Amino acid sequence: MTKAFTPAERPAASPAAGEAQRAKPVRIQSIIGGLAGNLIEWYDFLAYSIFSIYFAGAFFPSDNPTVQLMNTAAIAAVGYIARPLGSWMVGLYADRRGRKSALTGSVLTMCIGSLIIAVTPGYGTIGIFAPILLIVARLLQGLSMGGEYGTSATYLSEVAPAHRRGFYLGFLQVSVVAGQLLALGLMLLMQHVLLTSAQLHSWGWRVPFVLGGLLALFALYMRRNVTETAAFESSVKERGPGVAQQMLDHWRQIVLAIGITVGGTVAFYTYTIYMQKFLVNSVGLDKEASTLVSAAALLLYMPLQPLFGFISDLVGRRPVLIFFGLCCTFFSVPLFNAMSHTKDPLVAFALSLAGLVMLSGFTSVHMLAKTELFPARIRALAVGLPYALTTAILGGTTEFVALNFKASGHEPWFYWYVTAWAAASLIVYIRMPETRHRTLSGAAA
Repeated sequence: MTKAFTPAERPAASPAAGEAQRAKPVRIQSIIGGLAGNLIEWYDFLAYSIFSIYFAGAFFPSDNPTVQLMNTAAIAAVGYIARPLGSWMVGLYADRRGRKSALTGSVLTMCIGSLIIAVTPGYGTIGIFAPILLIVARLLQGLSMGGEYGTSATYLSEVAPAHRRGFYLGFLQVSVVAGQLLALGLMLLMQHVLLTSAQLHSWGWRVPFVLGGLLALFALYMRRNVTETAAFESSVKERGPGVAQQMLDHWRQIVLAIGITVGGTVAFYTYTIYMQKFLVNSVGLDKEASTLVSAAALLLYMPLQPLFGFISDLVGRRPVLIFFGLCCTFFSVPLFNAMSHTKDPLVAFALSLAGLVMLSGFTSVHMLAKTELFPARIRALAVGLPYALTTAILGGTTEFVALNFKASGHEPWFYWYVTAWAAASLIVYIRMPETRHRTLSGAAA
C-alpha cells in the first residue's frame, strides 16, 4: 500500500520546482504585457490604412477617389520606408540595453505619431502643411513599428517554453489581427451606430487616432512591468565581436530570413490590409459591407494562428511554411478572379477567409523561424531588420501597386504579382533547414 503522509510529514517540494511554480505567473504576465503592447501598436499603425477611405479627402483635394487613395497609400509607404531605420535603432538598443526598455520606447513613439494625425487640420485649413504633418506622423509610426515587431517576436520567443514556442508565438499574430479588428470594430460602430457618413468624412476619422494615442499610453504602463529575458541577460555576460561583424558573420541567415519573408509580406498586406479596398473598388460592395466582411473573416483567422503555431511545434516550422507557399502560389489567381466576379457578400466572405487560411501558414510561424536562426547577442536586430527592409520595399507598396494596376485597367496583373512573390518564397521554404529544435538561451546560431 502507498504510505499516507500527514501534512507535517509530507516531503517538501524541491527548490527548483518551487522556483518554476513562481516563475510561471511572471512568464504569463510578461507574455501578456508584450502582446498587449503589440496589439495597440498594430492598431495605431493599421488604423491609418483602414480609415484612409474617410480622411483621404481631408488631406488631398481631388474629384477622383482612387487618386486620393493613391496619395494616402503613398504616404502609408513612407511609414514602411522608415521601418528599417526604426528596426536598426530599436533592435540595436534591444540587443545592447534589453528587450524591455526597447519595447517601452517604441510604444511611446507610436503614441506621439497617432496624436499628431488626430489633431492635424485638413488641407483646406493649413494647405500643404497638412500632408507634411501627415508624413511626419507616419515617419514616427514607421520608426516605432520597425523596431516593435522584431523585438516583440524576440522577446516572446525567449520567454516562451521551448517545446511550445510555436503556440505562444502564434499569439503574436493574434495581437496583430486583434489590433486590426479593433480598428475595424471601431469603424463598424461609428458607421452603423454613432455617426453619419458625412460626419465620418468631416471629423469622425480623427476619433480612432485619439483613442490610439491613449491606448499607447496604457501599453507604456503595461510594458514597464514585464521582466527581462534570461537569454538577453546571459548574452550580456558574453564577449564577442562587434554587432557589425556578427551581422556579417550571419549574412547567410539574413538572406534566408529575407527569402522567408518576401512572399508572405505581399500576401499579408493583400489579404488583410488591401482586401477592404478591393471589396469596395473591384467587387462593388459598399464601404459598410466591405468592413463587415473583412472583420468577420479576420475574426475567424485569429484562432488559426496559435493552432498553426502548435502544429509547427509538432511537425516543424518548415512544413507549415511550405503549406502557405504552395497554397498562395497555386490558388491566389483563381481566388481573386472568383471574388472579382461576385456581388454576393457571403461569397466574398468565404473567399476572403480562404485566403486567410492560406496566409496562416506564414503569419503563425515566420517570425519564430527567424528568431531560431540567430544568436541572442544580435537576435532582435537580425530578426527585425530583414523583416523591416522587406516590408518597406514590398509591404508598404502593395496597396500602391494594386491601385496602379487597377487605375491602368490591368488589375489581374496584380493577382500574378502576389503569386510570383509567393512562388519565390516557396523555393526558400523547400530548401531551408528546420529550426524547431534550436535553443534560444545562448549564442547558438
